[in-house]
Amino acid sequence: MSFKFSEIGKKIVFILILIFCCTPIVDPPLALLIGFILAQTIGHPFLKWNSKATSWLLKISVVGLGFGMNLHHAITAGKEGLYFTIFSITITMLAGWLIGKWLKIEHKISYLISSGTAICGGSAIAAVSPIIKADDKQMSVALGTVFILNSLALFIFPIIGHLLDMSQHEFGIWSAIAIHDTSSVVGAASRFDQYFPSTSLESALQVATTIKLERALWIIPLSILTAFFTKGENKKISIPYFIGFFILTMAISTFVPQFQAAYSAIVLVSKQGLTVTLFLIGAGLSLKTIQAVGFKPMLQGILLWLLISLISIFTILTF
Repeated sequence: MSFKFSEIGKKIVFILILIFCCTPIVDPPLALLIGFILAQTIGHPFLKWNSKATSWLLKISVVGLGFGMNLHHAITAGKEGLYFTIFSITITMLAGWLIGKWLKIEHKISYLISSGTAICGGSAIAAVSPIIKADDKQMSVALGTVFILNSLALFIFPIIGHLLDMSQHEFGIWSAIAIHDTSSVVGAASRFDQYFPSTSLESALQVATTIKLERALWIIPLSILTAFFTKGENKKISIPYFIGFFILTMAISTFVPQFQAAYSAIVLVSKQGLTVTLFLIGAGLSLKTIQAVGFKPMLQGILLWLLISLISIFTILTF
C-alpha cells in the first residue's frame, strides 16, 4: 500500500514524524514500527543518507548513555559477560557454518549472517564484507536477515523476559548475547527496565550496553582471522573507536559525580536519540528488502538466533 505524495510532501511528512519520534511519547519499539509503516506507505525520501545517519546517531547516543552508568558496575558486568561472549561467538560461527552447508546457502552470504549473529549485526557484516569481497546483493541479503530479526527481538524479548520473571541483570546479559545490533539491544533493555519502578545501578540497560559493546570489539579478531584465512587483498580492519568514548563518559560520570543533573539531561537526550535511530532503521526496512532475503538465508538466521537465544537463556537462568 502506498500514498501519492509529491517529493516535497513526502519530505515534510517524514520530517514531522521524525520530530514526533523525538518526543517522550514514542518509545523505541513504537518508533521502529512507525518507521516501518512509513517505509511501506510513502517511502523514505532521504534513503541514501539513512545508513550513515543511523550509524552516527547510534554511536553518539550510546556514548551519551555512558553518562548514566557506573564504571565499577560496568567492569563487573563486562567480566561476567566475557565468558558468555567467547562461548556464544564460537558456537554461533560453528553452527552457522554447519547450517549453511546443510541448507546449501552461498558461502559468503552464510558467513556474513553468521558473523552478524555472532557479534553485532550490521556492524560485523559491514566490517567483514570487504575482506571476503562480498557484493551488494550478498550484503543486502545478510543485512536484511539481521535487521528483520532485530526488529522482532525489540518487541519479543522484553515480553519473554517479563514472563520468565528475569531480573534486570539477567535480562541485560541475555539481550546482549542473543540480539544482533546494538540499537535493538539498548532498545529492548530500556523497555525491560520500564517494568521496574525504581532505577538500579544494575539496570538491564547498563548491563546490556556494557556487554554488547565489549562484544562489538570482537569485530577486530574476526576481521583479522577472516583476512588471514581468505587471503583477500583488502586487509583493512574496522575498529569501533566510539567504544572508547563510551568508557570515557562512564568514567566521568563515576569519578566526577557533582554534575549529575547535567548527566541526567544528556542521558535523556541520548535515549531519545536511540528512539530516532530505531525509527530511521524501520524507515529503511522496505518490503523489497524483506523479499530480497529469500527463504534459506532467513531460515539460517532464525535457526542461529533461536540456538543462541535458547542456550544463553538456559545458561543464565540455570547457573
